[in-house]
Amino acid sequence: MSRIVLLGPPGSGKGTQASALQRKWGLAHLSSGDLLRAEVKDDTELGRRAKPYMDRGDLVPDELILDMMAERMAEADTRAGFALDGFPRTVAQAEALDARLMAMGQRLEAVIYLEVPEQELLRRLSGRRTCAQCQAIYQVDTMPPKVEGLCDRCGGALLQRDDERPEVVRNRLQVYACLTEPLLRYYQQQGLLHRVDGTIGLEKVMAEIARLLARPAERQR
Repeated sequence: MSRIVLLGPPGSGKGTQASALQRKWGLAHLSSGDLLRAEVKDDTELGRRAKPYMDRGDLVPDELILDMMAERMAEADTRAGFALDGFPRTVAQAEALDARLMAMGQRLEAVIYLEVPEQELLRRLSGRRTCAQCQAIYQVDTMPPKVEGLCDRCGGALLQRDDERPEVVRNRLQVYACLTEPLLRYYQQQGLLHRVDGTIGLEKVMAEIARLLARPAERQR
């Protein structure tokens, strides 16, 4: 059973790698961003409180995140392990996660930090488009749709999320640098942190994660 955290700035590929881990190893993909966007879409109380922070590119306050993530971590599909994507983002959240796992008799196995230069992050995020209907994600440079502006899967309109506009992306990266990077020191001190070059491509990044987690079958890919 693997319980891992994927760290990295917005656009570093955490969601892509978490989805790959879900397909390959059956790990539940727990994305704080996806959960928050679902709360906003459903117009829940949490969603209404979180939306102003998300629209500005600021971190959503801990008190809004912790209960949501704890509830998700308790669901049945996490029994085989999970990959946390977008959580924790602060040392306070990491400490709360450790306490929650300890109470459950569990612990993290590894923390993977995906390193990507800022200019590449700006290019990736500013070029991302999301289907308004099925939420499929495209990238105008590296993974464009077959028909511009339309989803390959369902034909829905492709939109740029408010938090992926260039000015908001820059703020998100600044917020990350100020508040989230201390997590690297936190997990380094615990001996859990592994740095991976996030620019080498999906399969190579996955192979490196497999190596770090000592998964022989995956290392042969």
